[in-house]
Amino acid sequence: MMRTNNWIPAVFNDLFNTDFMPKASATAPAINVKETDKAYIVELAAPGLKKEDFNVHINEEGNLMIKMEKHEEKSNEDSNARYLRREFSYSKFEQTLILPDDVEKDEIKAHVENGVLTVELPKHEEQKVKVSRQIEIG
Repeated sequence: MMRTNNWIPAVFNDLFNTDFMPKASATAPAINVKETDKAYIVELAAPGLKKEDFNVHINEEGNLMIKMEKHEEKSNEDSNARYLRREFSYSKFEQTLILPDDVEKDEIKAHVENGVLTVELPKHEEQKVKVSRQIEIG
């Protein structure tokens, strides 16, 4: 005979998983990194966030730092029970990316659109080295 340790009936699962008591999520945003001939593109999923919620900079070691911080406060007054309920939401994310040597650090650009933070890391322009030269005969 198999016994389970579920001492709370399954009917209570819906009570604790509602809009009033959302489950806490500790997952980091998804990051895509792609490469083109002219740049590296970093995309970070950030639904519901604005550009003010981000800090993108190069640190002392020359690495790209992406920080996200979001505060949210909701309050509802329930006139029947005569109390004030507050729900606080706080999200924080920080990611450090080591940049390749061919990134033009002074030309990095970032923007937020449709719930995605996009950071463009332009590559240095390769200079073609001429290989033709006169060879001295000794």
